[in-house]
Amino acid sequence: MKALKRKQDSEQIIRYADMLSAMGTEPRLRIMQLLLTAHPEGLVVGDIGSELDIPSSTLSHHLDKLKNEGLVRVRRDGTFLWYSANADGLQELIGFLYAECCTRNHAIEPKKIVCCK
Repeated sequence: MKALKRKQDSEQIIRYADMLSAMGTEPRLRIMQLLLTAHPEGLVVGDIGSELDIPSSTLSHHLDKLKNEGLVRVRRDGTFLWYSANADGLQELIGFLYAECCTRNHAIEPKKIVCCK
């Protein structure tokens, strides 16, 4: 039973590490920030590229990476691709970090996380 729990924990940590890694570049973090400001509707690819001044081919690569890690969702509307932040995936990732830093060992007081500036 303990071995199964460790394996699940290990797989979960690998998943969260991949999610954090996907956001670990400046353009992808800017994309996430922009998509969060447009939540829940999201934005079409062209608007993301224009707003962030990222060429289409590079933007496509970044969006694919974020989508593959479960950080963004995409939906087709006619000829347009709409991208939006995956709030469920982000909530899971933030919950994991919160649990580790604020509930188990109290490294950070929870009330200090409420506002980020």
